[in-house]
Amino acid sequence: MPAYLIIGNIFSLLSALCIAVSVAQKSKKKFMFWQIGDTFFGTGANIALYAYAALVISIICLIRNILSYQGKLTKNITVILTVLGVVVGAWANNLGVIGWFPIIASASYTIFIYITKNEQQMRYASILNMALWFIHCAYVQAYPSAIANIVLLGWTIWQIWQYHKNIDKKTKDI
Repeated sequence: MPAYLIIGNIFSLLSALCIAVSVAQKSKKKFMFWQIGDTFFGTGANIALYAYAALVISIICLIRNILSYQGKLTKNITVILTVLGVVVGAWANNLGVIGWFPIIASASYTIFIYITKNEQQMRYASILNMALWFIHCAYVQAYPSAIANIVLLGWTIWQIWQYHKNIDKKTKDI
C-alpha cells in the first residue's frame, strides 16, 4: 500500500473517532468541540489523499467549527464561509462530480449549524452530511472515515428514532 494511503487512512481514522464521539454528545458545544477534531484530522487525510476540494472544504469547516464552538458564528460569517466554500471548493475540485459532494455537504451543514439550537437538530443536519462524505471518502479510499460515516449515519437515524419514540411515550403518559 502506498505511503500516502497509509498516512491518509491514519488521519481518516482519527477523524472518524472524533465524529463518532461528537454524535453522542448531549450539548451543541460539546458536539462542536469534537467536530473541530474531525475537521482537523480530515484536513490531514485530504492532504495525504490529494483530495483538493475536500481539503479546502475541511479548512473552511475547521474555521466554521471553531467559530461555532466559541459562539461567534454569525449570519454574515455563515454566508461568507458558505460562499467561500462553494467558490474555492469548485475551483480546487480535481475529482469531478465526486468532488462536489464535500462542497454540498459543507454548504448545507454550515447553514444548519447556524440555524440549529440543539443536538437533536444537529443530528438531522448530520444525515445528509455523512451520506455525502461517505461516498467521497469511499471514492478517495479514506476507508476509516467511509466506514465511520455509514455506521454513524445509521446510528444517527437510530438516535433520532429513539428521541421521537421517547417523546411519543412521554406524550402518551400525560
